[in-house]
Amino acid sequence: MIKPLVMALGLGMSLGALADTQVKIDAAKTGPVINKNIYGQFAEHLGRGIYEGLWVGPDSTIPNTKGWRNDVVGALKELQVPLIRWPGGCFADEYHWREGIGPREQRPARVNTNWGGVIEDNAVGTHEFFDLVEMLGAEAYVNGNLGTGTPQEMAEWLEYMTSDSKSTLAELRRKNGRDKPFRVHYFAIGNEAWGCGGNMTPEFYTHLYKQYASFLKTPKDNTPVMIASGGHTEDTSWADHLTANVKPNWSLRMDAVSFHYYTLPTGDWVKKGAATGFPESEWMSTMVNTLKMDQFIINNKKVMDKNDPEKKVGFYVDEWGTWYDVTGDDDPGFLYQQNSMRDAIVAALNFNIFHKHADRVHMSIIAQMVNVLQAMILTDKEKMILTPTYHVFKMYKPFQDATSLQIELKNVARYKLGKSSIPAVSATAARAKDGKIYIALVNANPNQAEKVSVNLAGVAMNSVKGEILTAAAMDAHNTFAAPENVKPAPFAANAANGKLAIDVPAKSVIVVAVE
Repeated sequence: MIKPLVMALGLGMSLGALADTQVKIDAAKTGPVINKNIYGQFAEHLGRGIYEGLWVGPDSTIPNTKGWRNDVVGALKELQVPLIRWPGGCFADEYHWREGIGPREQRPARVNTNWGGVIEDNAVGTHEFFDLVEMLGAEAYVNGNLGTGTPQEMAEWLEYMTSDSKSTLAELRRKNGRDKPFRVHYFAIGNEAWGCGGNMTPEFYTHLYKQYASFLKTPKDNTPVMIASGGHTEDTSWADHLTANVKPNWSLRMDAVSFHYYTLPTGDWVKKGAATGFPESEWMSTMVNTLKMDQFIINNKKVMDKNDPEKKVGFYVDEWGTWYDVTGDDDPGFLYQQNSMRDAIVAALNFNIFHKHADRVHMSIIAQMVNVLQAMILTDKEKMILTPTYHVFKMYKPFQDATSLQIELKNVARYKLGKSSIPAVSATAARAKDGKIYIALVNANPNQAEKVSVNLAGVAMNSVKGEILTAAAMDAHNTFAAPENVKPAPFAANAANGKLAIDVPAKSVIVVAVE
């Protein structure tokens, strides 16, 4: 167990003796706002991601509200979850919304062909999803069915959710228990059209997007941001083709293009690597692969800047995170994996990358919220644990809707292993809505502390206070027997002559406010 840790550097300590990596922040030079939706969450009908993990039903002995687990909902509230994406994912392109409304006992049961071949009883549908969204005070991201649906089905779902008229569909919603319309903030036309969403080319999908989008009409006060299914990894053709060929007008909108990238230790989808018990070589390869996100975004921004120089179209990384071989003997289709200190570092590194590109990246959504891939929470029937990734999300809360500050790193220490080498230190800074300046530092070196000096121009810095997340082992993680094995501890450091010198421990994440 990590004991509470408070680090304080005395005023008389020599900066020169400590300084290595230099972080310069200029409080007077502000950048774009870091959209709160960069901290978005994903709940797909997949394994125990919704059923058991979130939804237990109103008749369960597990304490719940309207069928949603009180313990999990309470923990998610602590993260200030800004939005939830639902119902998929690959599941979305086989989901027919009418099967998820009305009395639950009358809803049809289907085989979930994408994830484990289990029976989907449609207990969680449109009304239940919006119950969860409203409990969390989040925004709703609904993914429409392009793959097996029709323009009519998609248009009617939007009407069912958003219309305040006396139309048959609006009256059906009222009959099913909801008088006022649901607020749909984001709506996507399909998912991964290049793969499970239909194995399409960018050209073919673009034609379909324009066809479907033309019929998606909503009231002016309940108009969602329209999202096109984009590319993945190094492929920029989707962002390029969509932004070059979809020209919005009075009957057609495209506000954002999505992008997906998962971090695999090995880069091999057949043998991805273990979630725990891995060698240092897989720590390094995980870091190398996750840092590719930066270049992928840069490449997509280049083609988007060419076609959309006014930056009207957002670039939404609406699926990202680590993907390992399934933990234990669980159903491979459930994508259940343990979550360790390595995942915490991956999360923080990606947040810092998204902050850097906040001019285009207005949303990112980790996959997924509970029990699936890089989850915030793991459950076992009535038991629940918080993961290291959960703690990083909570530590980074002040960055939601904060104004980014110009930051420059020099003389960055390197972490090396074999032929691989990465920057050991990553950093970001912003002025939060509470008026304070927050700084996040990440040390991706699993073996040694890195010496960092911070110079905050334009602000008299006396000290910093916040939290640190670290652990002794690379694969340190929480279990149901030891749920607090990895958790944040207090962190504080004093400045000398307006400069801050910090020994950032191995494999650690630090988030502090400037005092």
